[in-house]
Amino acid sequence: MNPADLGLPVDVPSTALFTDHYELTMLQAALANGTADRRSVFEAFTRRLPEGRRYGVVGGTGRVLDAVENFRFDSAVLEFLRERAVVDMRTLDWLSSYRFSGDIWGYPEGEVYFPGSPILRVEGSFAECVLLETVVLSILNHDSAIAAAASRMDSAAGGRPLIEMGARRTHELAAVASARAAYVGGFTSTSDLAAGFRYGIPTVGTSAHAFTLVHDSERDAFTAQVASLGGGTTLLVDTYDVAEAVRTAVEVAGTDLGAVRIDSGDLLLVAHRVRQQLDELGATGTKIVVTSDLDEYAIASLAAAPVDAYGVGTQLVTGSGHPTCSMVYKLVARATSADPKAPLLPVAKKSTGGKTSIGGRKWAARRLDAEGVAEAEVVGTGPVPSALADSQLLVELVKGGEVVAREPLEAARDRHRAARAGLPLSATQLSRGEAVIPTEYA
Repeated sequence: MNPADLGLPVDVPSTALFTDHYELTMLQAALANGTADRRSVFEAFTRRLPEGRRYGVVGGTGRVLDAVENFRFDSAVLEFLRERAVVDMRTLDWLSSYRFSGDIWGYPEGEVYFPGSPILRVEGSFAECVLLETVVLSILNHDSAIAAAASRMDSAAGGRPLIEMGARRTHELAAVASARAAYVGGFTSTSDLAAGFRYGIPTVGTSAHAFTLVHDSERDAFTAQVASLGGGTTLLVDTYDVAEAVRTAVEVAGTDLGAVRIDSGDLLLVAHRVRQQLDELGATGTKIVVTSDLDEYAIASLAAAPVDAYGVGTQLVTGSGHPTCSMVYKLVARATSADPKAPLLPVAKKSTGGKTSIGGRKWAARRLDAEGVAEAEVVGTGPVPSALADSQLLVELVKGGEVVAREPLEAARDRHRAARAGLPLSATQLSRGEAVIPTEYA
């Protein structure tokens, strides 16, 4: 059984209303004046990376594919639109048979991106493409923000396991998406059972302070936990006195105790003291897990500490200060008429304030130096230079309305690790800086 095929009871059966009101009013007007059938190309991209970030991480592509497949206007949705008079009857009739029938190309999930990268390219009629704007951006902006934060934390952890623990710090459905994006970015497990059920992500967890407090003594709590879960469990040792708790934990579980968790205090100092105490008690194989409002900077500060794993919650599911990637979804080319053979005309918004865009259906490639390290993100329109033909980044995701690029989540996770390794070493520095490679336009 593949857990990803099961879905969740809380899944929304249709994604059609994950959209903005004006997308439907634009559709109504386009149907009325004949522009709805014009062949069009939309692209999702970001004009800049979040301040101080050196690369972005594509997250949520698999969820976008699910959303496009489930973008259906069923009878209940159509009745809602009719009752609210959102659109006229002609438009409702058109929506009743809506199925995306176009093509989608994009950076595969887990790939890194930079300002101007055409992360997703959606091609079809204006009518069918314009409706997808909000749901596409909602998924990509959220999941890519979480994946980028996770990637930075994974780099800071230096190979030590990371546990996603943010379910109680965000919306219940966002928590599932966050766990998925964090796994793509390098986390090894989650505390969220819904994420484990939906996506097959490994789940972990033992006990909270409440379990200790409900017992008459810390020893009673530890004894109950070990009796139930075995000596390989993780005991929480900072409810009262840490040193006393560690001593009691080893007495109860023996020197084969799996791990202890520290959730408060000066983690650097406490971790060193706990490691020394465990070793003196003969529990040299017992691991130390630390939690408590960690972010990539706190994780990096613990690099020299005897810590074996980190649990991260709030900072991860909020993008570590950057909860969105500011991606936009813009029309970049459209046909001159509804004739299927009409040529595509590049179009772009012209405005002040940094909101300009570049017209034309784009390709992207990553140019490498002599050592195989990325040195530029090259974005262009028209023919791809022969020197970059084998370095193109966009892959076909949907063809003629059919998804053609579904993959296991592990593939996206492995891809990200490889993509990040192909960047200059400065990409993983936590100090503020510009994009680690420039974007060049061909």
